[in-house]
Amino acid sequence: MHHQLEKHYVNRVGWLRAAVLGANDGLLSTTSIVIGVAAAEPERDIIILAALAGMIAGAMSMAAGEYVSVSSQEDTEKADLMREKRELEQMPEVELRELAKIYERRGCSKETALLVATELTEHDALGAHARDELGINEITQAKPLQAAIASFGSFAVGALLPFTVSLVAPIHQMVYFQYGCSILFLMLLGAISAKTGGSSIKIAVLRICFWGTVAMGITALVGHVFGVNVE
Repeated sequence: MHHQLEKHYVNRVGWLRAAVLGANDGLLSTTSIVIGVAAAEPERDIIILAALAGMIAGAMSMAAGEYVSVSSQEDTEKADLMREKRELEQMPEVELRELAKIYERRGCSKETALLVATELTEHDALGAHARDELGINEITQAKPLQAAIASFGSFAVGALLPFTVSLVAPIHQMVYFQYGCSILFLMLLGAISAKTGGSSIKIAVLRICFWGTVAMGITALVGHVFGVNVE
């Protein structure tokens, strides 16, 4: 009988984190900007400009921040791998015993641990140490460009909603339309991310709705206060 490889949620962690974070941030931050500006009761063209500026600046900022952050992780991984490679060349016996000790702590007998360490070292010494000593593998390995592109694209997609609403919503009900549409889409994003990641949909939706309401409420208050002061 043919056995298919199991699908695990952890395989999706890298791209899922960047995509969900980018979409949520794009939707919430751009909506908050628009609500803050709309609460001060300006003209539609100012609201549209604020939405567009928030979308472009936010997408670029997310991409740059994610690239720098993940690049730092990648640099650390490379430095660890280089150091491990030198140690394998200079003191292979010490590294072999170190690898065997890892397998002993995981439950193998001393003899079995040494046998496994020896066979894995003969097959791919650096790969074995990277995976079992440093915790670096194909799933968790840093990919800066991939993370940056995912963040940029997902932020822009999330920000498209408040930008579109700013074009079509009645100017005097702009705040309410922005809030209502954003909460609905935040709920959808929360449900999708929870379903994809295998976690509780209810908790994810409640959490994102609460913090989304807090963020938009604060910016609406700031916009209203400053708008009144300007008048």
